[in-house]
Amino acid sequence: MFQLTYSLLLSLAFIIMLPYFAFEAFVKRKYLSNFSERLGNLPGGSAPDDRPVIWIHAVSVGEALAALPLVRAVHERFPQHRIVFSTTTLTGQLVARSRVAEAGRFCYFPFDWRFSVRRALDSIKPQVVILMESELWLNFLSECRERKIPVIVANGRISDRSFSRSLKFGFFTSRLYRLVSRFEMQGEADAQRARALGAPAERVFVSGNIKYDIGEAAGAGSSDAKTAGLDELFGLTECRLIIAGSTGDGEEEIVLEAFRRLRSCDGLNKVRLLIAPRHPERFDAVARLLESSHLSFIRRSAYGDSGDDRSRGADVILLDTIGELASLYAAAAAVFVGGSLIPRGGHNILEPALFARPVIVGPHMENFRDITNEFLRRGALIQLDGRNDEELTGRLSDELIRILTDDEEAKRLGSNARRAVEENRGATARTVEAVAELIGIPGQS
Repeated sequence: MFQLTYSLLLSLAFIIMLPYFAFEAFVKRKYLSNFSERLGNLPGGSAPDDRPVIWIHAVSVGEALAALPLVRAVHERFPQHRIVFSTTTLTGQLVARSRVAEAGRFCYFPFDWRFSVRRALDSIKPQVVILMESELWLNFLSECRERKIPVIVANGRISDRSFSRSLKFGFFTSRLYRLVSRFEMQGEADAQRARALGAPAERVFVSGNIKYDIGEAAGAGSSDAKTAGLDELFGLTECRLIIAGSTGDGEEEIVLEAFRRLRSCDGLNKVRLLIAPRHPERFDAVARLLESSHLSFIRRSAYGDSGDDRSRGADVILLDTIGELASLYAAAAAVFVGGSLIPRGGHNILEPALFARPVIVGPHMENFRDITNEFLRRGALIQLDGRNDEELTGRLSDELIRILTDDEEAKRLGSNARRAVEENRGATARTVEAVAELIGIPGQS
């Protein structure tokens, strides 16, 4: 009866949101391409066979990037298994397909109706399901329980907002959390919250944050062919470059004004800026903003593998592609990580840290609270404060000028950032062994 009520409410919510989905689908061209998959009609894999399957799910870009070290470690630890990788969002899917080479099959996660969940599970037939961070759905978990498919939450995190909201629906969340076979949480605070929301204490463990392992697994932190190719295309090493990565609506204006102020300083008039908006649907809007900025700019998508005088001399590069930002951090003199000047909770600072680059963020880093605190404690991060856009613009400009005119300070920040990553690794190995335990494979000696 409980699940029936849940399914009816889910259907009602979908009907209420239908006008919004229709607008997004037909105006912004979202959802149409993956709607059938979300109903459980999944495409076949590239090389279907009878090997057991490990299904790894990541909601969007952040979770997909966080999953990279885990996917690679799972592939190495369980070579007899196939990996299926799913996402919820289009951007997450694009990142997964460009970065997750070990997966034999990609798909979208099904809507949480019983019929769509059953279709997806019938198609994939997983031996175990790994959910990144906090993506829990009642019908999906219930169906896995009925089929005796263990489900593990990896890199588990429960934000302040999510915890507060979930407490209000304790009758629901307690049922949900009891359906998970094992929780591998980022920190003790997250583990305590999972128990408070109904997870049986014996199923909750603290393994650390997998995001710290990304460089070790992906080979990041050193220049590669992609970086060299992009350098040749844009002439990145011919100047000092600021990268504003994963920016959101309302941040590009602040970044551009800070950049203008910086370029008016002696010796900094040749500094260039690369802006990488977080979401592809905003590429055109940011391009229009740049057109009105009186700065010369180029769009990455306008060039293939060869550049020209314009691509190597433009004041601003708009990175309107997926999957190239991480390698470009190697060429940066300073990095601003977006989603943090506005109340979005921030984005991952670890990729630029791997390259020992000085990193700046805004005041809103709630989604990366523990990592931010660790970096601040180590003197490995600059976090801006400011009550309004004007103050934040001034702070950002001042800090960028300080980094670009003080080589020793820039080196200190970058070295501390790299060290913070290296000394916090290990969560991936602990999570992989938890997966081995769930599917009955003896631990490594």
